[in-house]
Amino acid sequence: MKHIRNFCIIAHIDHGKSTLADRLLQVTNTITSKELKEQTLDDMDLERERGITIKSKAIQMEYEFEGTPYILNLIDTPGHVDFSYEVSRSIAACEGALLIVDATQGIQAQTISNLYLAIEHNLEIIPVLNKMDLPSAMPEEVSDQIVELIGCDLNDILPASGKTGQGVDKILEAIIHRIPHPKGDPDAPLQALIFDSVFNPFRGIIAYFRVMNGTLHKGDRVKFLATQKEYDADEVGVLKLQISPRKSVAAGDVGYIVSGIKTAREVKVGDTLTHVVNPCTQMIQGFENVKPMVFAGIYPVDTDDYEELRECMSKLQLNDSSLTFEPESSAALGFGFRCGFLGMLHMEIIQERLEREFDMNVITTVPNVSYKAYTKKGENLVLTNPSDLPAPNLLEYVEEPYINAQIITKSEFVGPVMTLCMEKRGIMKNQVYLTQDRVELSFELPLGEIVFDFYDRLKTISKGYASFDYHPSGYKTSVLVKLDIMLNGEQVDALSSLIHRDNAFDLGKKLCLKLKELLPRQQFEIAIQAAIGAKVIARETVKALRKDVTAKCYGGDISRKRKLLEKQKEGKKRMRQVGSVEIPQQAFLAVLKLDS
Repeated sequence: MKHIRNFCIIAHIDHGKSTLADRLLQVTNTITSKELKEQTLDDMDLERERGITIKSKAIQMEYEFEGTPYILNLIDTPGHVDFSYEVSRSIAACEGALLIVDATQGIQAQTISNLYLAIEHNLEIIPVLNKMDLPSAMPEEVSDQIVELIGCDLNDILPASGKTGQGVDKILEAIIHRIPHPKGDPDAPLQALIFDSVFNPFRGIIAYFRVMNGTLHKGDRVKFLATQKEYDADEVGVLKLQISPRKSVAAGDVGYIVSGIKTAREVKVGDTLTHVVNPCTQMIQGFENVKPMVFAGIYPVDTDDYEELRECMSKLQLNDSSLTFEPESSAALGFGFRCGFLGMLHMEIIQERLEREFDMNVITTVPNVSYKAYTKKGENLVLTNPSDLPAPNLLEYVEEPYINAQIITKSEFVGPVMTLCMEKRGIMKNQVYLTQDRVELSFELPLGEIVFDFYDRLKTISKGYASFDYHPSGYKTSVLVKLDIMLNGEQVDALSSLIHRDNAFDLGKKLCLKLKELLPRQQFEIAIQAAIGAKVIARETVKALRKDVTAKCYGGDISRKRKLLEKQKEGKKRMRQVGSVEIPQQAFLAVLKLDS
């Protein structure tokens, strides 16, 4: 066990984690030059297209240093704030972390947030200054920022380049010298932490685990403590580029188990795996539960696909345990699921994965956050769907979730960033100059305001330089109203939203205008109205497509034309009573992009 090192790579998005991981795999000869491709560990098409890591990926490397063979278990983690749950899971399975900072961009918000996560778990931090080969690198400046942040020695910072491979051997040397070897007893009762799982259509569910104590042999009878389910270990092994079977996996190792599990609910990430005979007495602690931030409804386009969608969601949840979902129904869209996501990018990725990996066409409703409503009877309700809000005469008050946001930006963009946060009902808490031209701004913001387009607008006004990170700070009382959209007097529950009273009129007007553009014209007139309770605050009308019924009347008495027009008018009236308006998928998506 003295020759095992478990470590992960943490950094802000786009600081070169996956590229540096490629070089580590190359130098340790874990993969051949034939197998090597850009972002080797990102095996999802989506990850390659967008150039971001969505899933953490574990891989074992073998490296000989000064004549001694070492086993290095690396976990490459995502950098985006929406996937911070993946990072927390990876950190729970490691003893050390490479903190990678881009020498051209310096420290950014997510770097700090991931670093704090690692420090909480007492991980050994090795700071690495990446992209040193670029002409715009500022090594002295960024090194000072790192020293200030971690309080390390200037000589502890390793200069490197993921692109050219510079400094990779020094990083491997630091991993062996600085990161402590795992502690544990191979002869104690088995205790292993499940940190990830994947679904294989032929072999069922493959669970990835880190052994804390004991040894797991092939053929052992094992038990998952949270679900109390028992299985046979049909195959155990370690995670190379492909899974690699072994006879046993001992304390300190990271491995996988295939035991013929078919249902997703039976494997919980964060669970403890042990033997049925001589089990361990307690579960592994310190694993945090996921807290969804954004809620939206996902419905199948064809209502017959409801059960199939449930299957797909369960398989996705297995691979991405930060996704939560429960069944719900809507008058406009039929049966579907209310899903909880960690953020807007997470929601977008889930929708895209459903379409690509499972071939499911889905409609996503307007995203919103969870609110707390207090009624006059003293009831306390948690609302994830605006249509559950009690009537105004029953309602005492509503509380909405707030977040503490940290924004790190260049000093020239402080004005526009402040204006944006104030627009979103933000309260400024603090302003710290990290260096002469880098400022950290702290704001308290309502989560509901940043759900839509906050991140995109922040990037636009700061020319891509601002970085953003947040954590929940609790609930506060707020003046919220339910904004309903009605088509021909009928409410469309999928377009309802809870919004601050001051913004209701503007949003209602914008929504009506947007829907007027997007709804296809019918044979009858469509009234689009935005209403708060019984009070209509905005209205637009989609004009009817009118057939020229008088075309065949040439000459003759005017009463003949009038008779035809009256007949048409009656028909339109009847049609309006029975006609239903189909809402295209773009209408639901357009609500998210109102400002653009």
